[in-house]
Amino acid sequence: MADTERTAQNFIEEFVEEDLASGRFDHVRTRFPPEPNGYLHIGHVKALCIDFGIAQKYGGKCNLRFDDTNPAKEDTVFVEGIQRDIEWLGFKWDKLHFASDFFPRLYEIAKDLIRKGLAYVDDQSPEEMRKNRGTLTAPGVDSPYRNRSVEENLDLFERMKNGEFPDGSRVLRAKIDMSSPNVLMRDPTIYRIKRCHHHRTGDEWCIYPMYDFQHPIQDAIEGVTHSLCSLEYEIHRPLYDWMVHNAGGFDQPPRQIEFARLNLTRTLLSKRYLRYMVENHIVSGWDDPRMPTLVAMRRRGYPAEAVKDFLVRVGVAKADSVVDGALLEACVRDALGDSAPRGMAVLKPLKLTLSNWEEGKVDVITMENHPDHPEMGTREVRFTKHLFIEQDDFMLEPVKKFFRLAPGKEVRLKGAYIIKCEDVVLDENGNVTEVLCSVDLSSRSGSEGADRKVKGTLHWISELDAVKAEVRLYEPLILDEDQAAEAPEEASEEEEENTSAPKGFSAKINPDSLVTLTGCMVEPVIAASSAGDRFQFLRQGYFCKDQDSTPEKPVFNRIVPLKDSWAKQKQ
Repeated sequence: MADTERTAQNFIEEFVEEDLASGRFDHVRTRFPPEPNGYLHIGHVKALCIDFGIAQKYGGKCNLRFDDTNPAKEDTVFVEGIQRDIEWLGFKWDKLHFASDFFPRLYEIAKDLIRKGLAYVDDQSPEEMRKNRGTLTAPGVDSPYRNRSVEENLDLFERMKNGEFPDGSRVLRAKIDMSSPNVLMRDPTIYRIKRCHHHRTGDEWCIYPMYDFQHPIQDAIEGVTHSLCSLEYEIHRPLYDWMVHNAGGFDQPPRQIEFARLNLTRTLLSKRYLRYMVENHIVSGWDDPRMPTLVAMRRRGYPAEAVKDFLVRVGVAKADSVVDGALLEACVRDALGDSAPRGMAVLKPLKLTLSNWEEGKVDVITMENHPDHPEMGTREVRFTKHLFIEQDDFMLEPVKKFFRLAPGKEVRLKGAYIIKCEDVVLDENGNVTEVLCSVDLSSRSGSEGADRKVKGTLHWISELDAVKAEVRLYEPLILDEDQAAEAPEEASEEEEENTSAPKGFSAKINPDSLVTLTGCMVEPVIAASSAGDRFQFLRQGYFCKDQDSTPEKPVFNRIVPLKDSWAKQKQ
């Protein structure tokens, strides 16, 4: 399922090996079939990793196919974005297909179903069809148009294609069984009239195939051996098999295998909800770093290997469950801990003045860029009379076990000297605006006097080097821990096109999902980095330079925080 080696097989691999051993298939071909009506999110990545991973493990091929049969929300920008996402994850598809490439063939297959007496044009309204479909306990009622002649159905279907009827006035339905206990088998719609400009075929077509017709038949056309999909499609499997069988001409019909989809705490993975947040400016766009889309994760600074590692750890299961989002953050920390260079940034600066340090004196201190990777080199920082430390690292009246700076207390400044707070400067409201300290000149790190121990070590930046920056801190968009389980990924066509707010949705949005700090100070080497570069800000977390940065104002996104032992004690 990714590059990570695993010893135990998952149930999908067991099915595949069973099919290869029995001779049902002599090779493996899968496909990843996104609809280009939005960007890929972390939920899609599970399917993506399974589709590509299974093909890779068994020496097979995986196609990329865009199921572009609903043009209302589809766009070339999403096609291009999805391809970038897949390439970012390091996967390579074999053949690139679009459902729209097969519209003529699908139309001919639909006509063949009519000729076989297995499809008919229905004039009922959508409301009438819903009413006559029945319930889980009551059978459906045959349409009054169900027994039209083949000739009449062929004529009406062609006229549908030619644009003679208004949208929604007629549909083509498969003729299966209106009394089936599986409601999906009760004469499902396989074509509808929809005048809408298509991102590839323009206005050539005004009828479009439905997913449950197009998807299985195109799997068969492509020679897919194993159609891997999420668990909600288990009930669709009889319809999938019916379509492939009755389309005819396929020697090796695909085998559909379902797996549990991915749900994350405090994370919505429904395109309808995500699109609502984009279109109503709750977020800045599909790439807003708070979004669960891959384009957003990439902008936030998530490494591709961390995303794939997360999916490996989650595994492949048959039952739906909700995964704690903290696991994804842990995977990100694991990846960045070994690769991100270190640097110092003060997010909420508090001025610190060394009373016994000569004005204008500069001590150049060499610091490692990574404690475990000397090959990553070193950098020089300047230690001067005027510095900045974090506001949270000073307390005028310290509580028990506060080992940072306070009146009369000593701390070490990272890589430099031990200092002691002697006095403070207060404003008219009693807030500390400056801390006055003495410095132990014999305590420089690496010197003979540096063996004196103090409990606290703080990061800092010299006033001479400090570059102003903006830092964006992110929290989950959703307040409810179990929100993931409440928002289904798949929605009806009407729901997908609905842009109104889902009921009660606004109350679930976290108002503190983004905190922007504008007066931060960072080292010059950090400020001069390129967009996408990642760092560990000492004692703060992992950060990525954002695309909004300018030479005058660098901007950094917090990727994930570090674990803060003091924050845990305060709770």
